[in-house]
Amino acid sequence: MKPASISRRLLPRLAIATVIAAALILFFLAGGPQLLNWQVLSQYRAAWQVWLDANPVLAALTFFVIYTATTALSIPGATALTLVGGSLFGLVAGTVLVSFASVAGATLAMLAARYLFRGMVEARFASLMGKLNEGIQRDGARYLFGLRLVPVVPFFAVNAAMGLTQMPARTFAWVSQIGMLPATILYVNAGSQLASLQSARDLLSWPLILAFAALALLPFAVKWVQNWLEMRARLRRWPRPPTTDYNLVVIGAGSAGLVTAYIAAAAKARVALIEQGDMGGDCLNTGCVPSKALIRSAKLIKEASLAEHYGLTGSLEPDFPALMARIRRVIARVAPHDSEERYRGLGVEVIRGTARVTGPWTVTVGSHTLTTRRIVIATGAEPALPPIPGLDNVAPLTSDTLWSLEQQPSTLLVVGGGAVGCELAQSFARLGSRVILIEAAPRLLVREDEEVGRTMHQILAEDGVELHLGVGIVRFATGEGGRVVHLDDGRILAFDQVLVATGRRPRVSGFGLEELGLLHEGRLVVDKGLRTRLPSIFAAGDVIGQLQFTHAAGHYAWFAAVNALFGNVKAWKVDVSVFPIVIYTDPEIARVGLTEDEAHRAGIACEITRFDLAELDRAIADEANTGFIKVLTTPGKDRILGATIVGARAGDMLAEFTFAMKNHLGLGAILRTIHPYPGWMEANKAVAGEWRRSHAPAWALSLSERWLRWQRGA
Repeated sequence: MKPASISRRLLPRLAIATVIAAALILFFLAGGPQLLNWQVLSQYRAAWQVWLDANPVLAALTFFVIYTATTALSIPGATALTLVGGSLFGLVAGTVLVSFASVAGATLAMLAARYLFRGMVEARFASLMGKLNEGIQRDGARYLFGLRLVPVVPFFAVNAAMGLTQMPARTFAWVSQIGMLPATILYVNAGSQLASLQSARDLLSWPLILAFAALALLPFAVKWVQNWLEMRARLRRWPRPPTTDYNLVVIGAGSAGLVTAYIAAAAKARVALIEQGDMGGDCLNTGCVPSKALIRSAKLIKEASLAEHYGLTGSLEPDFPALMARIRRVIARVAPHDSEERYRGLGVEVIRGTARVTGPWTVTVGSHTLTTRRIVIATGAEPALPPIPGLDNVAPLTSDTLWSLEQQPSTLLVVGGGAVGCELAQSFARLGSRVILIEAAPRLLVREDEEVGRTMHQILAEDGVELHLGVGIVRFATGEGGRVVHLDDGRILAFDQVLVATGRRPRVSGFGLEELGLLHEGRLVVDKGLRTRLPSIFAAGDVIGQLQFTHAAGHYAWFAAVNALFGNVKAWKVDVSVFPIVIYTDPEIARVGLTEDEAHRAGIACEITRFDLAELDRAIADEANTGFIKVLTTPGKDRILGATIVGARAGDMLAEFTFAMKNHLGLGAILRTIHPYPGWMEANKAVAGEWRRSHAPAWALSLSERWLRWQRGA
């Protein structure tokens, strides 16, 4: 494009921008902000009223022009002018003038922003603006209507933002006209009430108080009505039963479903719990309970191999069938806590079968239909198998199917270097299997600090795990030599069994969720109160695809239960801002809040205080002094931003930091707490002491030294 052409395009824009800027500068230099407020404007009201009575048409036209110019230039003072309009012209005429003047000014401001800036913004952010304009074309009128009804965004900002989009000016004008009308009426009415003031005592008159109370309540009332209408529209296609069998139907008897049903029953609700598999879900049957039983046995073998370290002799040999029998025994011992009998005793109606949600208030189990006021989806998650060629031909194990093994694998290939992969790889290596772990990322535990990943690498290597990091799998194959895996670096590794530990995906298929439109790109979408797009259906636990931990499922379940039962009176938002995570390797890895890597990536300033467990007396006595505590705090303060622990009792030790963060207590509170000696929790006090020593003020120490020297007579 030629320079002359560019100049012809830019000059008109520069001229308009200059005029607007000059007008604003003159307004502020002339003391405009001090003039456009109710206190100043009300002083001239009597004189204006006389002029208005003599020249009603001219007065109305003048007010209209001033109001339009004020809003078009985004000058502060529209609220005061609205009150003046009500005071001078009364409720009806004032509403008409203010309503049309505000829309005229807003439309001019929108068009100015569009002419001056839209081309530049679209050229620089083409992709973003393309998506934004698609949304504006599809739902822009409703979105603008909501902004006008509930003015959470400043008036001028809405005008400018809409000018940058492709919303038609006509649409902008009529939506703004309707959307701003309720607030306009209330403000004009307040102004008309102010006009009746005869003395300061009249400020406490009931009509005036009610007018301003209505103004204060308007945004909340409009938002409530808007939400109510939107939810009602979503439910319109389904007939609502006049009565229901249950207050709550819970689908899934895993951790989230059990806790939800327990809370509902405790609140004396009539609740049904539907489960198609084993009570207790993944945690009891294939997750937390069996894996921790396996880890304990493997740890005991490891400790026995170090018997001489403890002044003992002898050794232990694994008996894999007996070990698996022990795991089944542990599951059976815990099972009564999650059993049908226990929950029926609590007042929960347990129904066995496959549930299908057929409407906002109906669930079918076989040929039987249940009606309910609320539904909670708690169907959990399932292992996600990567699409690797040949994987189906090598009978892959997952964290769900591993427990069916009858013989210990001679060579176990573990795919995935996350928490589950590291826990199980270490356990099988300690039991005597040759374990090969493959991770596509360049290090283990990529969600943790890099230092934690390095530490885990060293721990697994010492236990004999063969680590192949930063490599991908091309394919699996079988042949005369057995099962093999081909890596992208050309190596071929043989194995007996493969365990895939590459994550879990929410279990959402087969329950009718697709037909109800509750899924978006295969995900069950919930709001902060765990409500789906249908207001009578909630979800909790792994199925929502957020924090997939048993203690997270129980935490979510409380919110799902109380919001489902009482959310129409008071709704609670889920709070997982302080959430503890533990990896049960040996030593354990635990963290809460920010990690050091997360703080650096987010640009969050922090101080790091560290204590090595090699200095802890109890760790030395237990011959378990590998590990450290690392605490992130606000610079110069003891406010805890996060804590990471690597150590034999890391999961237990983390609880004190979680409690402190949740209750807004700092390291000083931990330091002042008495900890029993010799205990593992003393490490928490030790790291708090390290922080205190590094933050002792030099002037105080110098003053203390001089005072004590003076006391000695030195």
